[in-house]
Amino acid sequence: MSFVSRLSKIATNPKLFVPILASAASIGLAMSFSSQTIANEGGKTFKGGDEWIDLKLIKSVDLSHDTKHLYFALPNKDDVSGLITASLLLTKFVTPKGSNVIRPYTPVSDNDQTGVIEFIVKKYDNGKASTHIHELKPNDTLSFKGPIVKWKWEPNQFKNISLIGGGTGITPFYQLIHEVTKNPADKTKIDLFYGSISESDILLRKELDELAAKHKDQLKIHYFLDKAPTNWNGQTGFINKEYLSKHLPAPGKDNKIYVCGPPGLYKAISGPKVSPTDQGDLSGALAELGYSKEEVFKF
Repeated sequence: MSFVSRLSKIATNPKLFVPILASAASIGLAMSFSSQTIANEGGKTFKGGDEWIDLKLIKSVDLSHDTKHLYFALPNKDDVSGLITASLLLTKFVTPKGSNVIRPYTPVSDNDQTGVIEFIVKKYDNGKASTHIHELKPNDTLSFKGPIVKWKWEPNQFKNISLIGGGTGITPFYQLIHEVTKNPADKTKIDLFYGSISESDILLRKELDELAAKHKDQLKIHYFLDKAPTNWNGQTGFINKEYLSKHLPAPGKDNKIYVCGPPGLYKAISGPKVSPTDQGDLSGALAELGYSKEEVFKF
């Protein structure tokens, strides 16, 4: 039957038009879904390639005398970073002498956040990267590359995870805590053991306390302070073997311990990493408590 003849039949019998409309709607829906999928894929700023991407600083906020919360604009307002939990980005800047300074930083913003990516950066004495980043002004740019995946989290990967860290070592832990607690299907229990010098040095405390209050049966936080005020309700001193022995789950395949912090913490708790790709041997408090190398991951 010719196309003209079919049109004539449709004109005299409108019921024939229904399947054609349904078919057209299906095609349109498929095209729309396909376009949306492509758009979403294209909306990831970082895709793991070797390209350095310059991001513009929107603002920086002082959290303490040596720590800033920095907000960088992604290339498009609808972009997401492209990171997964737990992963990080490399930053790069060029010194006046022409040398590249490259350092890893873990974002603290949600992976699904659009338009903006956030970092918490502590300035260290003689720290070239942290000093440079602290000196950035709004509209200045910084080069980023990645993501580099440190540990690919899967919901309910373990029954319990214990996070032992200090200082800016909280950043991958916050990423992990946020990822677990925002997913109602993820029932993983979390204990955070977090050491700081003073109360004002506790990074992301407001956000952590809000998450702990909202997820009382899932997240428990153990704060430690080197210099505790008289009205301090947490622990005083360093994170130690005696305290961990009473609060860590027993060694076993259902439990995982993650460690991240300054060199002194690694030495005392787990032993240092040999390199980014070599976890090194397990030593320190965790080895003495009977945990194996396979039960511990050092960020």
